[in-house]
Order: sequence, then structure tokens, then C-alpha cells
Amino acid sequence: MSWTRKILLILGFLSALAVIALIAVAVTQNKPLPKNIKYGIVLDAGSSHTNLYVYEWPAEKENDTGVVQQVEVCKVEGPGISGYSHATEKAGPSLAQCLRQAEEAIPSKQHQETPVYLGATAGMRLLSLENKSAADKVLSSVEKTLRTAPFNFQGARIITGQEEGAYGWITINYLLGNFKQSGWTKLLHSLKSVSETSGALDLGGASTQITFVPDELSSESPENLLYFRLYGKDYRVYTHSFLCYGKDQALQQKLARDLQQFPFSRLYIQGEGDYQKCRRNIQKLFNKTNCPYSSCSFNGIYLPPLQGDFGAFSAFYFVMNFLNLTSEQSPIALDKVASVIESFCARPWHEVKTAYHQIKEKYLSEYCFSGAYILSLLENGYEFTEKNWQRIHFLGKIGSSDAGWTLGYMLNLTNMIPAEEPAVPPLSHGSYVGLMVLCSLVLVSVLLFAWLLFHKPKCLQKGIV
Repeated sequence: MSWTRKILLILGFLSALAVIALIAVAVTQNKPLPKNIKYGIVLDAGSSHTNLYVYEWPAEKENDTGVVQQVEVCKVEGPGISGYSHATEKAGPSLAQCLRQAEEAIPSKQHQETPVYLGATAGMRLLSLENKSAADKVLSSVEKTLRTAPFNFQGARIITGQEEGAYGWITINYLLGNFKQSGWTKLLHSLKSVSETSGALDLGGASTQITFVPDELSSESPENLLYFRLYGKDYRVYTHSFLCYGKDQALQQKLARDLQQFPFSRLYIQGEGDYQKCRRNIQKLFNKTNCPYSSCSFNGIYLPPLQGDFGAFSAFYFVMNFLNLTSEQSPIALDKVASVIESFCARPWHEVKTAYHQIKEKYLSEYCFSGAYILSLLENGYEFTEKNWQRIHFLGKIGSSDAGWTLGYMLNLTNMIPAEEPAVPPLSHGSYVGLMVLCSLVLVSVLLFAWLLFHKPKCLQKGIV
């Protein structure tokens, strides 16, 4: 074999090797990294119903904000677990269908490592006060069902009103990205003296919570102050939960007051549609006569001056959204809100039933009262005015996640799970670039040498001086 052919074979081999190396390194380096997704489950056992939420987050980003997202929600059929006080053994099995739905939403290989929590709120707080034994049996039934599920059961308990308010505040500020801000954003906030966080207004069936960071540092009523350190920053948070001031219990309170003067053996209640009369009666639920502090909400409870924006969620949102009063594009003035609710209450019942035939009558019949109650609570209870009303933002979801306390509850109990080592490419960026450059130089050198060999310039040919 001639030396020219040998050189050709060697050059061809080196060229092929360089091309294969380039392709192999590029494919290996740039293939999609394996997703390391973690999951968590929280059941919100409210007074009227229970919701199951499934959350997911990238394991390597657990200590960052805005990475946890809700991927599944399931409403449990039937009443809240406190509604099983006379058949406690049925409380747990009522959750089975939603647990099966969670099993389908989470890869089976991750079931065993997925934590599941149940937090019971004001309905169970009331039941525990009225019948401790029944409340314990309900929780025992729930725990038994959750332990049989293929998940990592982490507990079922009644959370306090303070916890409910605090976790709701953590949820909305986490989802809004308020806990982690760039240097410029922090500087802007400090220059404007604006609160970096949003307050939280939560309304359930049996209780309501108000939580925010007050502008003034006061030592009044320390039992209503909580301290958090989140993402390297300290927060001093005011929170209070009013038991029996959720929309359902407030209605019960109002009816009880109305009926005290009437002896009866059978009760039939018919609404009058008189909004102004309803507002006057509701305002009697808020005792504003005695305030032992510099400022109060109602019933002698300390309330510092309202500060910043507020996110109002749960029943605040559901009721106001039904009444088309949740627009963020053009916030609706307080007097307009009152006018819309008054007009709705004045509509004949048969007309309302026809217009909203797809809604259960039980819920439909309560929207007038609930709308009037929400205005009374915010305006008369917490003293929002025409001036700061538009700082209330009615929130159903933030991104893909429901506004509520469950996400904050999970973030707290998982302690932001220490981040695992992220999946990384096989080569560092520098090594990858260096190897690609080397392979490219080898290929170019081989091609140049081959060209020179077969297209030798005249100056290199023999006999030319």
C-alpha cells in the first residue's frame, strides 16, 4: 500500500473520530436532565367541607420562592369532618375517594415518600369545645384512613386560629414572591416606606382571620403577635382569628338574635330582601363599645392601624366573585360594591332561582346575607374605608395555586426540606467548551493537512527555487 493511501486512511479515521466525538459530547451534554420532583399532600378539613391539595416542587429548588405549585385539588363529598360527630366512624372513609385521586396524580414510586398532612380548622375547634370525646373520635377515624393510604402520614390535628391566619399569610406572600426580593426592589420599598408583604383576610364557615405586618411597633396585646424568620428576614406579624364569625356561624348568630323574642315550636324563615335592615342587624354582632387598647376591631380585640395591601380569599373571594365584584383591572369603589349587593338582595327569590338554576338553593339563598356580612365585617369590623377599600384584592388563585392556608402549612411542617444535590450535566461548562474546541481543532487540522497534501502550493513543490 502506497504511503499516500496510508495517510488517507489515517486522516479519514481521525476525521471520523473527531466528528463522532463532537456528536457524542454534544448529545450527552445536552440531553434533558432527569426531573427530580417532590410531592406533598395537605387536607383542609373545614367546617363545611374538606379539600385535598397535591403540591409539587423541584427537589433542587426547595429553598427558593415561587417554585411550589398546586397540581391537584379534590373536594371531598359530604360535610366537613366535624359534621360526623354523631357517626364518627364515617369521617375517615369519607376521604377515600380524594386519596385515590391523589394516588393517580403522584407517580406510584413516590407514594411512600410523599408526606400527607390534615389540618382541621374552626368546625373542629367548635366541636372540640362542645364535645371533646366526639372530636377525638373523628380525628381517630381520619387518622386510621390516612394511615392506610400509601403515603407518608405525618399527622392529623386541629390547628389554632392563629396558625390558620399565619399560614394563610405565608401562602399568599410566598406565591406572590414577596419573601425574596432583588436589591433594587428592597431599596425601592425602603425609600417608599411601603410594606414588603401583603396582609391576609381569610373567611371560612366558622371563623375569620386577619393577618398583616403592622407599620407601628407596639407592645400592645402580645398574644396577637407572631415572629417569623423567612429567607433571611425577620417578620413581626399581627394575627387574630374570630371564632364563630365565619359566614355560616355569623348567620346562626344573627338568626339566634332575631328569634330570641319569638317563642316557637316550628321554625320557618323567609328573607325580606331588605339590605339596609340586614346590615343594621349584622352590625349588632360587632361590639364596638369597649376597647382597652389604643385601637380595636370589635369585641375588645386589639387591631393596629391597617397597613399595605390585603389579599382576601376563601369565602371572601367566592361570595364576591359570584356577585361580580372581584375585578382587578378596574377596582370597584366601596359605594358601588354596596349598591350591587343591595340590588341583588332586592331581587325576587323566584327570579334569582331562575337566573342561577345551576347553583344549589342552599348556597344561593345565602349569598345576600354573605355579601352584606362581608361588607359589615370589613367596613364596620376592621374599619376599611372608601380610601383604602381598593387595597383589598379578592384572590381565588395565585398562579396555579389556590389562595389559602394549606400551602403555608406544608411549607412550615416540611421545614422547606433541605435541598438535595441537583442533577447536573456530566461535564462542567468549561470542560464541555474545552472538549468541543479541541475536537473541532483536530477536525480542522486533519482537513487542512489533507488539503495541503493533495493540493500542494507551487512554493512547496520540488524543483522550484
